Amino acid sequence: MITTRNQTMKPSLNLLLSVFVLSTLLCGPIVAAEKKPLKVFVLAGQSNMQGHAKASTFEHIGMDPATKPMLDAMLGLDGKPKVCERVWISSIGCAEAEQTGKLTVGFGASGEKIGPEFTFGLYMEKFTDAPILLIKTSWGGKSLNTDFRSPSAGPYVFNESQFAAFQKQGKDVAAMNAEKAKATGVYYRLMVQHVKMVLADLKRVVPNYDTAQGYELAGFAWFQGWNDMVDGGTYPNRDKAGGYEAYSTAMAHFIRDVRRDLNAPKLPFIIGALGVGGPTADYGPDEQRYKTTHQGFRDAMAAPAKLPEFKGNVAAVLTEKYWDRELKVARQKESKIKEQAKKQAKDGKLKPAEEKAALDKLLVEGLTQRERLVLEKGISNFEFHYLGSAKILGGIGKGLAEAMAELNQLKPAKK
Repeated sequence: MITTRNQTMKPSLNLLLSVFVLSTLLCGPIVAAEKKPLKVFVLAGQSNMQGHAKASTFEHIGMDPATKPMLDAMLGLDGKPKVCERVWISSIGCAEAEQTGKLTVGFGASGEKIGPEFTFGLYMEKFTDAPILLIKTSWGGKSLNTDFRSPSAGPYVFNESQFAAFQKQGKDVAAMNAEKAKATGVYYRLMVQHVKMVLADLKRVVPNYDTAQGYELAGFAWFQGWNDMVDGGTYPNRDKAGGYEAYSTAMAHFIRDVRRDLNAPKLPFIIGALGVGGPTADYGPDEQRYKTTHQGFRDAMAAPAKLPEFKGNVAAVLTEKYWDRELKVARQKESKIKEQAKKQAKDGKLKPAEEKAALDKLLVEGLTQRERLVLEKGISNFEFHYLGSAKILGGIGKGLAEAMAELNQLKPAKK
């Protein structure tokens, strides 16, 4: 299941003996743990893998007894975000240049944000006492059908409805084909190139890495989907059964190609199925028009995990499980109150200051103190970015780690 690579040296016998004696006398079990093969996990996807949860939303996690233990794991003894001593990261796509260092806050979409990587690393630490490296490759606004399209999926082929639209708009079909061919697979190749580059010089990212210990390419976590879900051109029948079947097919090719290109035939693979909005069974009246499409896409994302060839080495995590219902309800109430305030302002021809005063009054009257507090503490971005909620994205990272540990047959490490 796990591919192991050892980079060996040929030191003298006397040198080996000296190192062994010195380490035994001075460091004991700590050095022994460090000598375990470095466990390497690849995290890839688009903006939600980048992560738009500001650290300012951490407090919200502790407001729920069910997630308070996760907050405790995310903070150090000083009450500040933890800096992992046994987890390193190399990340591209979130900043202009590669980011490396010990895992902590700041490896999300900006220096004050986290994505799933933070809790993924924290919880993988609980399943192994080996050192860990995360290689994160994530770019916002990217699709699987084009940007991450892998080689065996073949070229992107425009469908009949797309061709009809091009002709109606007077576009040059040949030019459109050439443009699509140029864009196809660009980010798949960048992802693979970066992973190989990091693996070729691990000491550059993990300073105390010892080539004698080797490393294990232990898993791949995929968290993407929004751009495909909303792409009515590529998926013209997305509101019908099987409308996203092409995504499932491309995802299966992606898994096979990643394993081939990284020379890891049974690399454990986790698919984080899109879950913005929470379970579709809980959708309210205003969300019913999206229900079929959203559920169809989630099913298509998870489908490859059910293929016989992937049994036991590919799993899907339904990220809808980590959506915060209390936050959703409070936000929906807030939205209706804002609509009411706008109507009052329009009808009464209120000035901006008067409109704001009216809105503030309606919010106090229409929301409970608890609701106002969770809205203030829990949201830092748009809904399609999981509200920029560390509670939600933290739960997703934890869920991905737990699923990865299960595929690797790991149990919580003994302390």
